[in-house]
Amino acid sequence: MFRSIIASTILAIALFLVQRFVNPTWIHPYIWYILVFFVMLSFLIHRLMEYGLRNNREKFVTFYLSTIVGRLILSIIFIGIFLYSGLTDSFTFVINFFALYLFYTCFEIYGLYCNLRRD
Repeated sequence: MFRSIIASTILAIALFLVQRFVNPTWIHPYIWYILVFFVMLSFLIHRLMEYGLRNNREKFVTFYLSTIVGRLILSIIFIGIFLYSGLTDSFTFVINFFALYLFYTCFEIYGLYCNLRRD
């Protein structure tokens, strides 16, 4: 979880600096809501995976697949809520969302791979 917090902090600092000094049009103003969503989702998934590894290692794959499905469902709900509320630049919002989705998914797989290799 510590690595996830550090990666999220570095990503937040980079996004802040880009938004503050470059002012690109490819970063949506609601990027901070997306980032907070992924930090909370990362925390939830970390806790579920920790529970799955601690109690019953035979059900680890079930826990992992359920977290993937849960993340996908929660992501669709999150995008749906924002799109239903009437965003101004929905294409940029969706592109930013999926860029962060890919970042956090790759980071989770890397962290999981390191933990499984160690065990």
